[in-house]
Amino acid sequence: MAIGKRLRGAMASTGLVLGMGVGLGMGVGLGMGFGMGLGLPISPGQALELRGATYFTKPPWSVDLISYQTYTYQTRPEYFFRVTLDPAAGAPLGGLTISQTRGVDRNFAYSVDRTTAFLGGTPRREGPKIPVQASFDQASRTFTIRFPEPVQPGNTVTVVLRPWTNPGLSDTYLFAVNAFPAGPNPSPSPLGYGTLRIYNFGDLN
Repeated sequence: MAIGKRLRGAMASTGLVLGMGVGLGMGVGLGMGFGMGLGLPISPGQALELRGATYFTKPPWSVDLISYQTYTYQTRPEYFFRVTLDPAAGAPLGGLTISQTRGVDRNFAYSVDRTTAFLGGTPRREGPKIPVQASFDQASRTFTIRFPEPVQPGNTVTVVLRPWTNPGLSDTYLFAVNAFPAGPNPSPSPLGYGTLRIYNFGDLN
């Protein structure tokens, strides 16, 4: 079965490069842990279930990362992760994981309780806010995002992460993003990498 194909991620508008997501076959265990740990809501009759796991029938395939604050140590920046669900996705979006996989500063802190999400709109013209639950693991630099009211197919959702400051070291920072359908033992769909370029003041002069 060709479930394990690799998917290409679209990159952020802050100077982006293309990356490849991890294979779905490698992500089944992660999906089971994600679903069991967070108790994702089940949407009967919508999700594709196979061998006790839930899959998207037409998964999202890319993520856009947008930030307007791209210098070291800028305070209260906002990182907008934007995901669009195909109308034929087959299951609502139950959650995301967002992991920093590259970038020399691995200690800059987030204000996790200020994480928000909205439907539609743009970063500077946000759509209606939706409930979101977020946790952050410092050791793996991974956010786990859960939507108590799953995002229905055909919608675009933007998750806003809010560090206290930008990284203190200039570099290209990569964030691997996986999407999880709402349902039992959700199997992750890798969306690729969002790219954030952080500059020192004066780098562009």
